[in-house]
Amino acid sequence: MTQTQQVLAAADALVRAFGRHDTDAYFASFAPQATFLFHTLPQRLDSRDVYRAVWQGWEREADFRVIRCESSDRQVQWVGEAALFTHTVNTVVAIDGVEQALRERETIVFQRDADQRWLAVHEHLSPLPQE
Repeated sequence: MTQTQQVLAAADALVRAFGRHDTDAYFASFAPQATFLFHTLPQRLDSRDVYRAVWQGWEREADFRVIRCESSDRQVQWVGEAALFTHTVNTVVAIDGVEQALRERETIVFQRDADQRWLAVHEHLSPLPQE
């Protein structure tokens, strides 16, 4: 398997876990020092643990749940040893029992860890107009 195929497999696993609201598998896809930029939040999240705490707050306060997530228009670009994965995501979430469809463009930066696993070290989401 090529490195590009390995990164695509890591991205697929991350998206699948997110799409089925499998928080353990989803957060295991990120390095502990990963950073996050979401258009829905006013601040950068500076670690996986900070993001997980925010996520848990969404679950507790708004009964947040991911219903499904689909990835398309996927590309891997190499910058040295880092892989920049970009794609379009169509996600359905439930907030307080009401489903919402989201269409976003996402960049995820992957790097190999000491165990040779491809982990996400940065995620950036931008909104796209609904089709």
